[in-house]
Amino acid sequence: MTAPGRLRVLLGAAPGVGKTYRMLAEGRRLLAEGRDVVIGIVETHGRAATAAMTEGLPQVPRLRTRYRDVELEEMDVAAVLERAPDIALVDELAHTNAPGSEHEKRWEDVQQLLAAGIDVISTVNIQHIESLNDVVERITGAPQRETVPDRFLRGAHQIEVVDLAPQVLRDRLSEGLVYPAERVDAALSNYFRLGNLTALRELALLWLADEVDQALMHYRREHDINGKWEARERVVVALTGGPEGETLLRRGARVAARSAGGDLLAVHVIAQDGVRTENPAALAQQRALVEKLGGTYHQVAGDDVPAALVEFARSVNATQLVLGISRRSRLAAAFTGPGIGATVTKESGEIDVHMVAHAQAGGQFTLPPLGGALSARRRVLGFLVALLGGPVLTVALAGVRSPDAITSDVLAYQLLVVVVALVGGIWPALFAAVLSGLTLDYFFIDPIHTITIADPLHLLALILYTVIAALVSFVVDRAARYTRAARRAAAESELIQSIAGSVLRGEDAVQALVDRAHEVFRVPGVRIMAGDTVVASAGDVEPGDEPTVMPLDGGGTLELHGGHLASSERRLLSVVAVQMGAALERQRLQAVAEEIEPIAASDRVRGALLSALSHDLRRPLASATAAVGGLRAAGDSLTPEDRQELMDTADESLAALATLVNDLLDVSRVQAGVLSLGTTPTDPADSVASALDELQLGPSEVRLDLAHHGATVLADPVLLQRALVNLLANAERHTPEGVPVSVTTSTFADRLEIRVIDHGPGIAPERHDEMFVPFQRLGDTDNTTGLGLGLALSRGFVEAMHGTLTPEDTPGGGLTMVVSLPLLTERAGADRSEAGAARATTPQAGSAAEVTVSSGAGTASSSPRARGREGVPGEDPHRG
Repeated sequence: MTAPGRLRVLLGAAPGVGKTYRMLAEGRRLLAEGRDVVIGIVETHGRAATAAMTEGLPQVPRLRTRYRDVELEEMDVAAVLERAPDIALVDELAHTNAPGSEHEKRWEDVQQLLAAGIDVISTVNIQHIESLNDVVERITGAPQRETVPDRFLRGAHQIEVVDLAPQVLRDRLSEGLVYPAERVDAALSNYFRLGNLTALRELALLWLADEVDQALMHYRREHDINGKWEARERVVVALTGGPEGETLLRRGARVAARSAGGDLLAVHVIAQDGVRTENPAALAQQRALVEKLGGTYHQVAGDDVPAALVEFARSVNATQLVLGISRRSRLAAAFTGPGIGATVTKESGEIDVHMVAHAQAGGQFTLPPLGGALSARRRVLGFLVALLGGPVLTVALAGVRSPDAITSDVLAYQLLVVVVALVGGIWPALFAAVLSGLTLDYFFIDPIHTITIADPLHLLALILYTVIAALVSFVVDRAARYTRAARRAAAESELIQSIAGSVLRGEDAVQALVDRAHEVFRVPGVRIMAGDTVVASAGDVEPGDEPTVMPLDGGGTLELHGGHLASSERRLLSVVAVQMGAALERQRLQAVAEEIEPIAASDRVRGALLSALSHDLRRPLASATAAVGGLRAAGDSLTPEDRQELMDTADESLAALATLVNDLLDVSRVQAGVLSLGTTPTDPADSVASALDELQLGPSEVRLDLAHHGATVLADPVLLQRALVNLLANAERHTPEGVPVSVTTSTFADRLEIRVIDHGPGIAPERHDEMFVPFQRLGDTDNTTGLGLGLALSRGFVEAMHGTLTPEDTPGGGLTMVVSLPLLTERAGADRSEAGAARATTPQAGSAAEVTVSSGAGTASSSPRARGREGVPGEDPHRG
C-alpha cells in the first residue's frame, strides 16, 4: 500500500502577503535539490513577480471546461496523478471548482493527491478556515463562501504563517503589487483597512499558536510524557470562591509577567454534585479580574480537589501552581489531616507550588454538619417504617420459628435495616439496626424472652447491623445530595439562559431580570426600588409585608416579598443582583446620554448660526451695501466701467447672501427633521451624470470608473445630485491643473459606494473632524469659494437616505470622499417605497452639524440642479 503524501500549508492573514510567491520559491529550491516538482495550478492574479517565479518549473496543463458559455480553467487532477511527481504545488486550497468537476472543492482534489502518495504544498488565507469564517466576516464585513474544514488543515504535517506587517501590505497594495490600479482605492478602504489587517494577522497567529499547542499535547500523549516542558511559563491559580481569590490572582499575574509571554490560568474545582462553590458572586468578580489581567478562567469537576488541580495543571503543561494558605486553624488541621495545599505540593512533581499568605489564613474552625441531604419528611418516614416494620416482621417470623431458621431470621432483619436506610437515611437506619438486634436476641435466640449478650458473636452481629446501616445511609445521602444539586444546577442554568434570552430578544433588561427572579424564586412579589420609587416589579406585594432586601450596585435595592430564602438561594440571588445593578447602570447612562444629546446638538447649531451671522452673513451684506452706496453717492460721475463693476459686486454679494440663506434653511430642515424625501430606485450613474452636467465638467476634468454593474439604491435623485455637486466642485477646485478628478462606483457587502477622488494637497487625518463643522473652510478666505455649508448639507442629505459620507486619504496624496448607500433589495424596496415620498427621513440629532468636507481644504455651496444620463461600465474594483 502506498504511504499517504505529506501536506504543507502556507497560511496568510490576507491576500497579497506572499503565500504563492513563497510556495513557488520553495518549489524552485526543491527542484534544484533534484526533487520531482510540478505546478498543479497557480493563480498569479496578474502579478509580474509571481508569474516570473513560475518560469523553469514544470506545469501540468490545466483542464478547460465550459459553463454557461464561459470557459473555466481548473487543475487537471487526473493528469497530475498520471504524472505522479514527488511534490505538487497547488494554489488556493479553498477554491471552488467549476460545476461538473469530480470534486466540489480544491482541497478535496488535494486530498486525492495525498492519498496517491504525492506530497503537496498549498496556500490558504485565514478567512477561508471554516471555524473562523464568521469571525472574519464580523471583522471585515465581507462574507466568505469558500472554506476549508479545520479537520483537514489540522491534519497537515506542516503549517506556516506567511507574515507581513499590515502597513507594509497596504504600501504594496498602493504600489499596485497586489491588485490592478482601478481596484486599489476600494480595497484600501474596505477589506484592507489597517484595523482589519491587524485583527486578521492576530487571528492567524493565534490559530497557529493553538495548532502548535495541540501538536505539542498530541506528541506528549503519544510518548506518555507527563513531566512539564517549559516552552513558556504557565501559571495556574487555584480559586475556591473565597475572599483570598483576588490576592492569589494578582500574585499569579506578577509571576507570569516576570517571563515574557507567560500565560495566566485560573481554575476552580467544583464537586461532582456541584455544591462546593462557596460564593458564586465572588467567583464571578474573580473571573472578571482574570480577564482584565489577560488570563483565562477554567472550571473542572472533581471530588478529590488536590488530584483535580494537579491533573489540570499537567494537562495545560503548567510550570507553576499558586494556592492560598489554608483558612483552617491548627486545631482543625490536627483533626482533619493535611489540607489541599500540602497534598498538592506532595503530588505536583516537577510543577512549582507557591503557597501565598492572605488575611483569611488560619482563621476558621467549623464542625462538620450532622444533618444529611435528605429532607425531614423522609427521615420521619424512615422512623415510621422502622417502628411499624419491626413488629410486623417479628410476628411473621415468630409463626414459623424453628432452631434451623435463625439464618433466615437474621437476613430478614438485615433487609429491614437496609430498607429503612434507603427511606430515611442514617438516623432511622441506626435506630432500626439497634431495634432489630434487640428483637432477635429477645424472640429468636435462646434463652428467648431475655436480652442477654453472652456470646461475643451476638455483639459482633449487632455491630455489623450498625455498620451496614451507616454505609447504606451514606450512599443514600450522597445520592440525594447529587440529585438535589443536579436539580438546582439545572434551575440556575435555566434562569441564566432565560435572562440572556430575554435580553437578546430585545426585552427591557431590568424588567426581564425581575420577571425571571419572580418565576425562579417562587415568591409572590419582586421589585426594584430607587428610594420610594418602583423601578420595576413583578407579582403582587402585600401591604405591611417584611421583604428580603438586597442592595444593588450603583444605588437602589432589590426586594423579594412573601417568602424567606435559603442560603443557597441567597447565593444565586446575589449573582442576579449583580446583573440587575449593571442593567440599572446602563439604563441610567442611556437616559443621561439621551438628555444630553439634544442639548449638545442645540449648542452646535447655535454656535454655527452665530458664526454665520458674524462672518459669512456680514461680509456679503457689507459688500452689497458699499456697492449700492457708492452707486448712489457718485451719481452720474462714474464711468460706465466703474458703474458696471459696482453693480457686479452688488449682484455677486447678494447672490452669495441668497445662497447662504437658502443653505441655512436647508440645514435647519435637516436639523429639525422635516426634510422631505422622494425616494425611488436610483442608478448612481444617473446622479453622477447630472452632477457633471450641472458643473459642466468633461472627460478632461473627470475620469469615470463606474463598476456597480447596474446595482441600484433607494434614494432621492435630486438630493443625491446636490451632494455629488458639492463633492465634485471641491475635488475639481483642489486638484492640480491637468490632473483629472476620479469618480468610481463599487459594491461591497450590502453597500454601494461612490468615491470622489482628488490628488490635491489633502487634509491631515487629525483635522478630519474639523471638516465636519458647518461654516468651516479650513483656511479659505476667498468670498467666491463657498460659504462652508455645502458639505454640511451633503452629509445631511446622504444620512437622510440611510447612507454615510466619510473622508479618506487618497493613496499618493489628496482626499477621497466616500458616499456609502445601502444596496436596494426587493424587500427593502417594497418596505420603503410606500412611505418614500411622504416620510420625513432624518439623521440623528446633530448630524447636520457634523459635516464631512469633500476634498482639498474647503467646501462648496449647493447649486441649481440639472438632470442627465451617462454611464460607463467597468470591472469590479475589489474582490473580497
